[in-house]
Amino acid sequence: MIPTAVGTLPQESAPTTEEPSAAFLPIAEPLLEESASYAELLLISGLITPEQLQMARAVKERTGSHIDEILVSLGMVDPSELLGVMGLAWDLEPIDLQEASLDSELIRRIRGQRYLEESWMPVGYTPNGAVLVATAREPLPEREAAISGALQAPVEFAVATSWEIKTAVSRVYGGEIADDAANELFRQNPRISARTTFSRSQKAGLLLGTFLALVLLVVWPVPTVIGLLTLASLVFLAGTLFKFLVAMTGARFDVVERISRRDIDALDERELPMYTVLVPVFREANIVAQLVGNLGAIDWPAEKLEVLILIEEEDHETREAIEGANPPPNFHVVTIPKGSPQTKPRACNVGLYFSSGEYLVIYDAEDTPDPDQLKKAYIAFQRSGEKTICVQAALNYFNATENPLTRMFTLEYSYWFDYMLAGLDVLDLPIPLGGTSNHFRTDALVELGGWDPYNVTEDADLGIRASALGYRVGVIDSTTMEEANTSIPNFIRQRSRWIKGYMQTSLVHARAPLQLIREIGVKRFAAFALLIAGTPLTFLGVIPFYVVTAVTLFIPAGLLAPFFPVWLLWICLFNFCIGNGVMVYLSMMGPYKRGSFNLVLWSLLNPVYWVLHSIASYKGLWQLITKPHYWEKTEHGLTTHVSG
Repeated sequence: MIPTAVGTLPQESAPTTEEPSAAFLPIAEPLLEESASYAELLLISGLITPEQLQMARAVKERTGSHIDEILVSLGMVDPSELLGVMGLAWDLEPIDLQEASLDSELIRRIRGQRYLEESWMPVGYTPNGAVLVATAREPLPEREAAISGALQAPVEFAVATSWEIKTAVSRVYGGEIADDAANELFRQNPRISARTTFSRSQKAGLLLGTFLALVLLVVWPVPTVIGLLTLASLVFLAGTLFKFLVAMTGARFDVVERISRRDIDALDERELPMYTVLVPVFREANIVAQLVGNLGAIDWPAEKLEVLILIEEEDHETREAIEGANPPPNFHVVTIPKGSPQTKPRACNVGLYFSSGEYLVIYDAEDTPDPDQLKKAYIAFQRSGEKTICVQAALNYFNATENPLTRMFTLEYSYWFDYMLAGLDVLDLPIPLGGTSNHFRTDALVELGGWDPYNVTEDADLGIRASALGYRVGVIDSTTMEEANTSIPNFIRQRSRWIKGYMQTSLVHARAPLQLIREIGVKRFAAFALLIAGTPLTFLGVIPFYVVTAVTLFIPAGLLAPFFPVWLLWICLFNFCIGNGVMVYLSMMGPYKRGSFNLVLWSLLNPVYWVLHSIASYKGLWQLITKPHYWEKTEHGLTTHVSG
């Protein structure tokens, strides 16, 4: 079994009047002299061998971590067994917080985050009026004085692990944690939250615009059709040219932070900080064994790495599959309480609450990151300064050649990561983050308010908010292998969510356009409009443009002439030929930096690939109106190829 956080909120209990020893665990035998060292206690108790102690001491010398953290993270000692030795070393009894009756009223006197940061929490009152406190660190006199002062009462101590304390905190504060994860950003700043899809002024503007368009179509049908076609053509043209210019700029520069093997080997592991890995999963029982193996290969001191697997409360199958995969001791399940919206960013906000890392990264369940990716990200952060909030690793696909769709998927991502991100970075434009392999400075992420749980492309939104506060996003020369989408229906579900999220992000940040311009500048605002708002508009125009082009081949020129003056025909022809040609060319560029030349000719299918995007965009638009916060689930584990 692995520890689980966020359970059911308990009933508040009155101060205890009975000896609370029912929750105590038996102390390991034999009883030893008080003067015996902690290491000797471990050896004499038979929990470890001299060879294991020697190995743990070598790791301690290399990383500077505590012996107990090392032994648990390396799987040498079970946490519950270690508690007995800790109790002997500190002359305290261990306590089972899962069985203990927690005095919620007493506990709530202090914010839950303090308990997590300092690894202690009150449990209840003892018969002599003192407060019983569970601690995961030795209660030295200064620690005892600080805790007693915070509780304004004398204290007595019992031993618990830090994760047991986190689990107990979640029992008491579970409802508040879940509510904050969903609504804290909205409470702090409703303007930047997607909880409200359309503001009052946006609703009025859309209704007025639709009404005027209908009136104009009735009164002046020909000029109105010409105007609408011109507007749509210019939007399509502007979006295509923007992507082309940015990608061409990116092609001329290598902005990726290059980190050599020598740089990695030069790291002093004693100075490495705690790193948190968040893995939101939902109905992923078929691939969690792969997840445990992939993340278990990460090259970072195990005692300084916490992997939080975020599972929805009702997803019992995935939880059981994780437990059956026998994960390492530094893997912990965080159960996300039932609630709305049921989205990945809401789960990540809960994970952020429980994370203890100075840095934090998000991976998807099927991800296989380069083993040294965390070290490369850490070095990049040290080089880039405090204004870099995030470094993004590239994505690639282990099943790139499985079928035509996976080939197009790989071409698209190669072009995005190798050219578009580089161009956006060189031009100092906002970078929409990817949904995985984003490495963050945790304190800066908290400053931004975490993720917007009501935005279904929370990564793109976070990139815009980071830009507004003057933060930048870097790119590192590390790759995470993923599973490319193999199924067209699955692809439509995924892209409809992404495109809907771009629409949400556009609506959110268009509520106060002048304020956004003041925050990020005219150039960045224009880039935001062309990329975040322009991308859905471009996809929405694909099918109508293709249909109009096909229909005009069969309609006499005399009937079309009033609606298509020569200048408009030239714009439409330019869009159809040059616009599609440009996107095919950009797709062809994608494989060159990665050496996947066998994919180049598949770029010719890009117009067909865009039709799939157009279908997804109309589904996303419909969902934006009918169920804006619905998270369209993408199925993983459908490939017949094997990762790695």
